[in-house]
Amino acid sequence: MSPPKILVTGASGFIGNRLCGRLLEEKAVVHAVCRRHPERVPSAAEVHVLDLGDATAVDRLVASVRPEVVFHLASHVAGSRDADLLLPTFRANLASTVHLLAALTAHDGCRLFVQAGSLEEPTEAEATPSSPYAAAKWAASAYLRMARALYELPFARARIFMVYGPGQWDLRKLVPYTVLSLLEGGEPTFSSGDRPVDWVFVDDVVEGLARIGRHRDLDGATVDLGSGDLATVREVIEILFAVLAPDRRARFGARDDRPAEQVRQAASQETERLLGWRPATSLRAGLEVTVDWYRKELESGRLRR
Repeated sequence: MSPPKILVTGASGFIGNRLCGRLLEEKAVVHAVCRRHPERVPSAAEVHVLDLGDATAVDRLVASVRPEVVFHLASHVAGSRDADLLLPTFRANLASTVHLLAALTAHDGCRLFVQAGSLEEPTEAEATPSSPYAAAKWAASAYLRMARALYELPFARARIFMVYGPGQWDLRKLVPYTVLSLLEGGEPTFSSGDRPVDWVFVDDVVEGLARIGRHRDLDGATVDLGSGDLATVREVIEILFAVLAPDRRARFGARDDRPAEQVRQAASQETERLLGWRPATSLRAGLEVTVDWYRKELESGRLRR
């Protein structure tokens, strides 16, 4: 059998570049789509630099590649409630999805469309998303269900919980912000830290995604990729302080808590039943690996703030 042709969007991102590497290890033919930073994509992948907001370019790409599996990871990830995120999240998270769905329905060959969902999305019983990001992700999921029902496009939704680990280039995110502040002798500030979160290490998420892509019986399913355990933001920060600055104390309460924060826990037992997958990395071990990675990047000069 010939190796599968796989299209990965967001291929230069935190999860995407590691997923490309994992799929290449499995001898897949990987077509990697990114808007910028193609240098972060493994060299063995075929890289396509384009904007998924361009429907014509997306259609040409799909017509040329004819992917068997699509991993749609491209996203504008921002939990802020600010109104200036309405258009960026619409374009990056919803319009990109619709453009891909339109192209895939026009050109045969896709066995499975894997959508990267989020713990921020409302559940079926909830009526109101908590942020522009959550609203765009929620609407994208509705388009997927519609495409499956009307056009018989198979899809699976990976509901990804709070991912952390090496290679998270958005340095505003909690873990890199805290780690780099402490490594550089700064004084990071935080909200109350009371929110419980399901944290999951990036390499575990990549393994879960790879298993979803190989599965032959997940059409229409939502698969949780999380640890199944909750740890507060405060607990994560305190681990980082214990590793990097045991003689210091974090400043909690210096920032306001965000309104309408979601508290959700992955259905890890159901995921294990479906995929035979559960996270292999404990929170403490994953944070220690992450600290080591940022320390080395900072010392080498490859990481600049």
